[in-house]
Amino acid sequence: MSEKKQEALPNELSIELSEEVAEGVYSNLAIITHSNTEFVLDFVRVMPGIPKAKVKSRIILTPEHAARLLAALQDNLNRFEAQLKAAAANNPNGEQVPKDFPYPLDLHPKGEA
Repeated sequence: MSEKKQEALPNELSIELSEEVAEGVYSNLAIITHSNTEFVLDFVRVMPGIPKAKVKSRIILTPEHAARLLAALQDNLNRFEAQLKAAAANNPNGEQVPKDFPYPLDLHPKGEA
């Protein structure tokens, strides 16, 4: 039986996601600093009543990638708001959609960063 290896297309990128990274890190505070050559995003978890917090994750980006991240976040926020408005318009009772509306999780991101 012959085995065929599937070759990746020249512009195709294979991305691996380990179980540990897939679990994610909860953060409720982001601190952004920058220099001439990079942006640093520190994600922090602050707990009520505890005066000390730790940086849980740090992402370092070039200015170009920071701009792309900003555009991708804006695109995704716009789509989220459109879904929320559509859900409110389709609400049969005419009630306001609560702020904690459980939006559908799209596990296939369309934005680019």
